Amino acid sequence: MKFLVSQKGSREHFLTARALHRLGMLSHMVVDWYAPRGILGSIMKHVPVPALDRAFAVQAEGIPDELISPLNLVGLKDRVRCNFWRRFGRSSQATLMGDIAFAKAVSRAKVPPHDSFFGYSYASLEAMREEKKQGKFIVLDQIDPGEREHEIIQEEALRWHQYVSHPDAVIPRRVYDRLHEEWRLADLIIVNSEWSRLCNIQKGAPAEKIFVLPLAYEPKTNVDDLASGESSQNHSPKKDKKVRILWVGRVTLQKGIQYLVEAARLLKAEPVEFLIAGESNITESSIRHAPSNMRWLGKVSHAQKELLYRSATAFVLPTLSDGFAITQLEALAHGLPIIATSHCGRVLEEGKTGFVIPAHDPVALANAIMRFVSDSSLHDKMSSDCKTECCKYSIDAYGSKLVSIINNPRAQAEYKQPFSS
Repeated sequence: MKFLVSQKGSREHFLTARALHRLGMLSHMVVDWYAPRGILGSIMKHVPVPALDRAFAVQAEGIPDELISPLNLVGLKDRVRCNFWRRFGRSSQATLMGDIAFAKAVSRAKVPPHDSFFGYSYASLEAMREEKKQGKFIVLDQIDPGEREHEIIQEEALRWHQYVSHPDAVIPRRVYDRLHEEWRLADLIIVNSEWSRLCNIQKGAPAEKIFVLPLAYEPKTNVDDLASGESSQNHSPKKDKKVRILWVGRVTLQKGIQYLVEAARLLKAEPVEFLIAGESNITESSIRHAPSNMRWLGKVSHAQKELLYRSATAFVLPTLSDGFAITQLEALAHGLPIIATSHCGRVLEEGKTGFVIPAHDPVALANAIMRFVSDSSLHDKMSSDCKTECCKYSIDAYGSKLVSIINNPRAQAEYKQPFSS
């Protein structure tokens, strides 16, 4: 099998294309933006303008340039369009237009021979139609919990309105109508967690086509080395008797920040410190009224994040809905136990590498944190198992699981079904 991979954005650092290439199964990849190599690319990577240096760092490690077709003009138009319409609160409509433009461009692209197609939800429909006409085997990566997740976010905004800095954008119905058509055309649908599978089945995704494939994570740096010259003595969870609970990622209602705040209130008298690292999407007022045992660090650099992982006792993710949450694997790689809900990719082993708690439950969250207060050696007991567990999520392991899913008789049975336009 040789796959054409169609990918809008650099999601998971082109994980699927890299895994397929390692297996000799990648025919070609079409992307909406890819940074040029050579002198220009090297220079632009180090330009001190965040948007530019990020854009010129978008490359797929290990994939030869000749296997990649960048539709950079399509990508540039999409970014300009999104930036313009965001000012008028219409970013969702702009994203929809960009998804359609990209999928149409892929359907017209001249690519090498292939017998299979791998695309991502929301931005693949027009390309999938063309591939289906040609009798290709089609895999769709359903990247998130879909419409149900958006409903959960809206419900939470009503419940915790004091946290809402700006109303969540209304997603056009056409977005989900297109998604349903992508589900229909796909021979196989990949989701990255059982939670995503359940949410999308609730909204009509065909259960017989869906397979769960967790994401992969391979640390770029040796986690046993510090990201800076500061000594590990200054960043050890053993430095004092405080339990440090780390949050990494966007600070939103979706991620459950409101329940962490309530748990922090319950633990004000305990030797617990909460470190919140990530760009805030909640009101300044809600931050000001949070308990004093919470430190709001804002967006942090990669080096700062490394030090935070090393200094923490446990990682927390009280999310209400996440497809997977790659930060969990980052935490495991640093030997950090996890406290998370079941509303995301399950990576922890209960009692061995962390604790699963119910969503919407600050008391359960506080009780899980208290286990690290009651047993000061719990972090050290779990740390080694955390690092071992992370090794199961390599790119090669991802590729092997993907191939076994593709070869599953249930997936192949869907491929044999006749296509009706």
